[in-house]
Amino acid sequence: MSSDLYDFSASEPEKPAKAIDSGLYIVATPIGNLADLSQRAVEMLRAADLIAVEDSRVTGKLLHHLGLKKRMRPYHDHSSEADREALLAAAREGVVVLVSDAGTPLISDPGYKLVRAAREAGIPVSTAPGASAVVTALSISGLPTDRFLFAGFLPSKAKARADVIAEIGNVKSTLVFYESGPRLGATLAALAEQLGPREAVVARELTKKFEEVVSGTLPELAERYAAAEPKGEIVLIVGPPGEVQAEQGDYEAALMAALENLPPAKAAKDIAKRFGVDRAEVYERAMALKSST
Repeated sequence: MSSDLYDFSASEPEKPAKAIDSGLYIVATPIGNLADLSQRAVEMLRAADLIAVEDSRVTGKLLHHLGLKKRMRPYHDHSSEADREALLAAAREGVVVLVSDAGTPLISDPGYKLVRAAREAGIPVSTAPGASAVVTALSISGLPTDRFLFAGFLPSKAKARADVIAEIGNVKSTLVFYESGPRLGATLAALAEQLGPREAVVARELTKKFEEVVSGTLPELAERYAAAEPKGEIVLIVGPPGEVQAEQGDYEAALMAALENLPPAKAAKDIAKRFGVDRAEVYERAMALKSST
């Protein structure tokens, strides 16, 4: 998340930390609006003997706002086993807090190996829950939230990205991705090509001054962002397969019309993409319709 995340206009003097037992504490920080920092998170940061951070400059600004000066140690994707062991040793004797640059740690961020190692070593692990861009975006997207799959960032290379989309495209859940402005147009185009006109939402700069939530079909959003590179942090949400079908009616009528001019395989491919349903299922139905005529 960006380093201009925090508003420093209301710094407060450091208060005595509440007594907290030694261990590892996973602490969520705001994704934009500093008022979203919980009181428990503040108490844990005050009590921390050591804070494991992605970027000390970002976390340093948050600590400055709170009037705190704390020891920080980097912990990120390139951290070694020795780095983990040092944090575990500190957590045996004192309070170690793990934070990400913004939001809930471990959600598309490093950390699970540290948590697992702490549990295996018998070190208490606790949390101060809070903001998460995934849940925040889902809650205002207007797309189904009863089942969702968070897939992080899609690969940047076209072939690898297409393989991942093919792997998860028919999962009966809303799909959630993180994305960056420079890659958004290409990602939407790839999703539209493989998944058809499913409903989707682009949520940008959540809880910040320039928050924006744009909805439409994947092709519509791909066209919108083809040449307009948005700024800020982005969550991309894609509705589950069948959502388009529910709005446009039974795909079988469209399939029967397509079979008048196309062979079953081509008709099945086109209808599966159009309605967001399984291609094999459509082809099987196409063959059944052909044999009955």
